[in-house]
Amino acid sequence: MRIAFIGQKGIPATYGGIEDYVEKVSTRLVKRGHQVTVFCRPHYTSGNGTYDGVRRRRTFSVATKHLDAISHTFLCSLQSLMGEFDVVNYQALGPSSLSFFPRLWGRAKVVATIHSLDWQRDKWNAWARRLFKLAEYPSVRFPDKVAVVSQSLKEYFQTKTDKEVIRIPTGVDAPLLRKADKIGRFGLEKNNFILFLNRLVPEKGCHLLIEAFRGLNTDKRLFIAGDGRFSKDYVKTLKLAAEADDRIIFGGYVEEDSLQELYTNCYLYVLPSMVEGISQSVLKALSYGKAVLVSDIPENLEAVQDHGFAFRNRDASDLRANLEILLKQPDLVRADKERRKRYIRNNFSWDRAAEDLEHLFARCLNGKSGAGTYVV
Repeated sequence: MRIAFIGQKGIPATYGGIEDYVEKVSTRLVKRGHQVTVFCRPHYTSGNGTYDGVRRRRTFSVATKHLDAISHTFLCSLQSLMGEFDVVNYQALGPSSLSFFPRLWGRAKVVATIHSLDWQRDKWNAWARRLFKLAEYPSVRFPDKVAVVSQSLKEYFQTKTDKEVIRIPTGVDAPLLRKADKIGRFGLEKNNFILFLNRLVPEKGCHLLIEAFRGLNTDKRLFIAGDGRFSKDYVKTLKLAAEADDRIIFGGYVEEDSLQELYTNCYLYVLPSMVEGISQSVLKALSYGKAVLVSDIPENLEAVQDHGFAFRNRDASDLRANLEILLKQPDLVRADKERRKRYIRNNFSWDRAAEDLEHLFARCLNGKSGAGTYVV
């Protein structure tokens, strides 16, 4: 099959769960004998040419918060009409709203993979959230097939359409254990820090974690890894809230080997997010056997199952109470380490995700694809 991926920023993934997803499945699809093209944004991917066998095509985008994704997807969608692809796989709700281009005027079959409900994200203003909500209709109506990464998304969209909605869980790389070496420059040692590792945008809830942590009586540190390309004002707010507490450290973007050190050596991983698909960072922390504390939104509870801890969403006081319990009970934090690792190995495989996606593409090419109805 000749397959195109549209909607992601690019590969190799330097940040972003969708980019990691596309990199991992696209490279595996190449190894399974397919010709794969990933459309990339110039500000994210530095070069054309191939990456691990995947063809990269850099296409212009208006690199601003509100226009980056939609401008890039529009131009990529036009390019997809040239007839060089058998399947076009759109990523995320916003980009998938333009899937009508190849569906109506191209020859390729179209698949939408929806990773989260973007209209729930606090980083968008009211009109942007309204546009994302409206994007649900074309994102489900026009593709030949619709895939989602979580059971909660499957249940949500299955109530909206009579089309089959297919759940294809994400995967997780095998953990690579590392001693605390490079992260020592931040004053981090094994088990002396709590880890937040994600994009610094409002819906990830880092502000709640800072508020909760500042009220704790502990000598452990809070290490915040991640950046906020299109949310600089929010990042400034976070740093202002943390400036009076020298236990809180902002590490910015960190390289892969440092990420492995962080996961290996953290005492606890915390994600207070308000919107998710299935969090890659939570799954990765569990793959290292780490205890995780997450907000009790359905997507986080689905990811963690009975292998972690949860607090009331958007409630900094309850987050602080749970942190206090876990800081005072290290045996509780260390318990079930091997069971967490086994849970991830058995349920989140990139090879399986690529195989499931391949089967879905084949079904598009070999069978009928109904338009379906959509309930607003």
